[in-house]
Amino acid sequence: MANSKPSKSAKKRVFLELQALGEQLLRLTEEQLRNMDLDENLFDAVIAAAQMKSHGALRRQCQLIGKLMRNVDPEPIHRALDAFQHQEKTAQDIFRRAEEWRDRIVQCGHPGLHEFFDMTGRENGDLSVLLNEYASTRADSGRRTLQRKIFRLVHAELTTMVQNCAV
Repeated sequence: MANSKPSKSAKKRVFLELQALGEQLLRLTEEQLRNMDLDENLFDAVIAAAQMKSHGALRRQCQLIGKLMRNVDPEPIHRALDAFQHQEKTAQDIFRRAEEWRDRIVQCGHPGLHEFFDMTGRENGDLSVLLNEYASTRADSGRRTLQRKIFRLVHAELTTMVQNCAV
């Protein structure tokens, strides 16, 4: 005897998967949610859930989101979430690399700076000026300030480099 319709357990698994997917939407900003072109009811439910403080209310709202997810094609949501995760990972990688380059530039001086210029394919005069200021500064607070400025410029250069490669 062939069972043509899914069991209650199978339906519940699907519902819980959709609810978990809907809960992932809670981590996104309102702008990201708007870009996903969600169903209006689902969008409103996610926005309302993001503002809730009560654990019980949030749990019930997540159940509502799961129920609303039954009426939506989950594939575009999966793709959008994957794209956001990829962007976040790329931003984290750029941040980590910027920290490493800042440390290398500060420790090695101009040889490290020229390695950075060779890697990016262009020179940045502002970085050279900051490195010279760093070398002449003796106060720890001044050095920390200059390290932050160097980091910002290195981060901007790496971000530009990654964006140009992605185009």
